[in-house]
Amino acid sequence: MPPGALAQVLCQLPKMEHKDLLVGLDSFADAGVYRLRDDLALVQTLDFFTPVVDDPYTFGQIAAVNALSDVYAMGGQPTLVMNIVCYPSKTLGVSALAEILKGGADKVLEAGALIVGGHSVEDTEPKYGLSVTGIVHPDQLITNSAAQVGDVLVLTKPIGTGLVLTAVKAELEGAGELAAAIATMSTLNKDAAVAMTAIGVSAATDITGFGLLGHAREMALASGVAMEISFGRVPLLPGAMRAAGMGLVPAGAYANRDYVADGLEVFGSALGERELDILCDPQTSGGLLISIPASKEKEFMQALTTRAVHATVIGRVTAGAAGRIKVTP
Repeated sequence: MPPGALAQVLCQLPKMEHKDLLVGLDSFADAGVYRLRDDLALVQTLDFFTPVVDDPYTFGQIAAVNALSDVYAMGGQPTLVMNIVCYPSKTLGVSALAEILKGGADKVLEAGALIVGGHSVEDTEPKYGLSVTGIVHPDQLITNSAAQVGDVLVLTKPIGTGLVLTAVKAELEGAGELAAAIATMSTLNKDAAVAMTAIGVSAATDITGFGLLGHAREMALASGVAMEISFGRVPLLPGAMRAAGMGLVPAGAYANRDYVADGLEVFGSALGERELDILCDPQTSGGLLISIPASKEKEFMQALTTRAVHATVIGRVTAGAAGRIKVTP
């Protein structure tokens, strides 16, 4: 659902308040957090979607990694998982569903979590995802609402999955482009989460359907800060730039552009429609956007490299109107 439409719906819900509800609906948070005791809190999230690739097992992997990511973005450890399944068993049979669930199960086990059940319904189109419960020490909880002026912004995965997948659907992708997209979509954000918990960061969020600019805007709004992002530093998947130049842009990118438009400043004649489409491209199972004090940048980047996380510093947190995003070449 487009971010603007979703906001209109959520604002009509009753306010949820409790002394132990650390993170709820009143922010742009990736997951809900509830304190059980002084040293333990639950992190709760869910996510599911329709197939993004043809292979059932690979789809299961990607959907599971995407759902688990919200817990990692909060600095938590996934523990218990339940499957969410919508599936046309009468027309597709059950063998493909078994492969989807196997793919998801393998990624859940890789995350160190356990599948304990789930729910399924007959539907006309396959959909799969997870409800995930994680744990975190309340003192180590990471939100998207504490970015500080002077922080640097680190992105842990390249963007462009929506563009590449759109090119695949149009049968216009280049050699190796789909494989590169699958590799990043099926990689857990676990190692990045471990590194940011160990080093200590200001804020984090994962980059998914609202695109890089959409999720950056939500972090900036929640934190009461502005941000500056350098397009030239943003890592792109192979084929993303070409797909954007050909107009192979997913519909969600236009909704994301509308969402960020009133807080967006673009500097430099080299930045045009193609570049903005890339920055607003809705991501499937994207990386983490992390705000960290500049004094910790070197140590943090080394910790990520040690864990084979190919992260990039793409910008900084600045003073200014809350939610304002400045994009430079």
